[in-house]
Amino acid sequence: MKFMKLGSKPDAFQAHGKSVRYVASELETDVTINVGEVKFNLHKFPLMSKSNRLLMLLSKAGEENEIDMVDFPGGPKAFEICAKFCYGMIVTLNAYNVVTARCAAEYLEMTEDVDRGNLIFKIEVFLNSSIFHSWKDSIIVLQTTKSLLPWSEDLKIVGSCIDSIASKTSVDPASITWSYTYNRKLSVPDKIVEEGMNFRDKIDSVPKDWWVEDICELDIDLYKRVMITVKSKGRMDGQVIGEALKTYAVRWLPDSFDDSVSDARTWRYRYLVENLICLLPPDKAAGCSCSFLLKLLKFAILVGIDDSAREYLVKRISLKLHEASVKDLLILARPPQNTLYDVELIQCIVSRSLMHGKYSQDTKHEENGDFILGHEHETLMNVGKLIDGYLAEIAYDPNLTISSFVDLSRSIPEFARPIHDGLYKAIDIYLKEHLSMTKAEKKKICGLMDVKKLTTDASTHAAQNERLPLRVVVQVLFFEQVRAASGMGRMKIKDEDFLKNGKLLKKNSKITKNRVQLLPSRSKRIFDRLWVVGRGHVENRSSETSGSSQSPTSIAPGDTKSFGSSSRQRRHSIS
Repeated sequence: MKFMKLGSKPDAFQAHGKSVRYVASELETDVTINVGEVKFNLHKFPLMSKSNRLLMLLSKAGEENEIDMVDFPGGPKAFEICAKFCYGMIVTLNAYNVVTARCAAEYLEMTEDVDRGNLIFKIEVFLNSSIFHSWKDSIIVLQTTKSLLPWSEDLKIVGSCIDSIASKTSVDPASITWSYTYNRKLSVPDKIVEEGMNFRDKIDSVPKDWWVEDICELDIDLYKRVMITVKSKGRMDGQVIGEALKTYAVRWLPDSFDDSVSDARTWRYRYLVENLICLLPPDKAAGCSCSFLLKLLKFAILVGIDDSAREYLVKRISLKLHEASVKDLLILARPPQNTLYDVELIQCIVSRSLMHGKYSQDTKHEENGDFILGHEHETLMNVGKLIDGYLAEIAYDPNLTISSFVDLSRSIPEFARPIHDGLYKAIDIYLKEHLSMTKAEKKKICGLMDVKKLTTDASTHAAQNERLPLRVVVQVLFFEQVRAASGMGRMKIKDEDFLKNGKLLKKNSKITKNRVQLLPSRSKRIFDRLWVVGRGHVENRSSETSGSSQSPTSIAPGDTKSFGSSSRQRRHSIS
């Protein structure tokens, strides 16, 4: 830390209790100056020789010899610094008291026209030659300016500190020679920097965001001005700006928040969040992570920010939804909603994400039989996987309506779910936690799932799942039989494959029947019936059904009525 010593005489100021300060001298004091609650018993001549204001006030005081200093900037401590300077006593200025001394000197009019080399001149030299050249001292000085407003603002100390700090943030890390994180204990890399190292290694040890932690101690108003100045210079990467805002939010926003917090603190948090939103980098593709934006949204909802700020956050989140995690989406609902989580908000974000036009089914196409994914389509598949995971979490909520579950699930385009394992898991949890569902409701929710898109493991689980409607289990067993017989693995089953491979079903019947032994009795009975149907269909009526629209694989998942009636007719014809 930089410092400057003024004067040469020893400090002769002494105290009498807490409210009286005087100068120990052979000469009797001849003036009393009241600053706040403290009385200073001093001598006129030293004060009048340095301060134009005291010169005028003492000249008018007459025989009373007592002056009240109203609204003195910095209070008694600041006045004592100036008084010691007038006496020529030793005064040490540093980053913590220099603003106080500067404002007090301005109040007392300690200018060059009163005495050459006066206090204002010396402080200005110290500020411009030392303080504003130091990263740490500039931050400390800026912190002290808030208690001295509007004096520190009018004297341009605030602006000078902000400009100094903002300029240093864009300095090439290779040229940084200070300990760049003074607010935390030195880590091992920091110690190396402090103790010295070769130039090449030093470059590698200093990241671009070296400065973000240091300015976190600033009040939000000063922090906002620093960040605006940093952004206005146009030399700072959006990701670094985002990291700075995240670090500041972590520093000042609590981990939890409830209604018991006082109104004053709630207002403070709301003001902080609204300012952080205003500071978000304009580059929507970079900058803040989706996880940070969602955390900001969670807190914004709790403290009740205005609708425009909330809407802006939702818009920014929807552009990067594919980067989020399920945990990020678990935003608690607020009254009058009776669900645990705010499903309506997530539904809004998903809809916004799809409306941006980034995701289109046109981005997928086939080339030489291979399925090619464009970047946008891959992004949307991430969204689909995310929402399936979110559905699995909210499915535990007893107050979650089936319509909310279905609407959110259907908001994801079909091509964004190449595999339905995640959706099946969510449906299974919902069925388990909502035992009072009607058959119609079970059919509705299970109709979201395409059994052809279940992996082998999921199909095996579904075939043994007694919570699923019977017709869904039938579909699962049938398509699992076809998959096992045709050896097509996880690939989609086309309508004509079943007819072409009818004989293959027969050849592989032994393998298929071995797998059936692993199924529970309910599923096994269904499978046995289905096997008779499939065998009769292939051997006895293949000529009649070749190319027919009523082939089992052509029936859409969920169309269980047509599938069931078709099975019964075939069984009757065979018997």
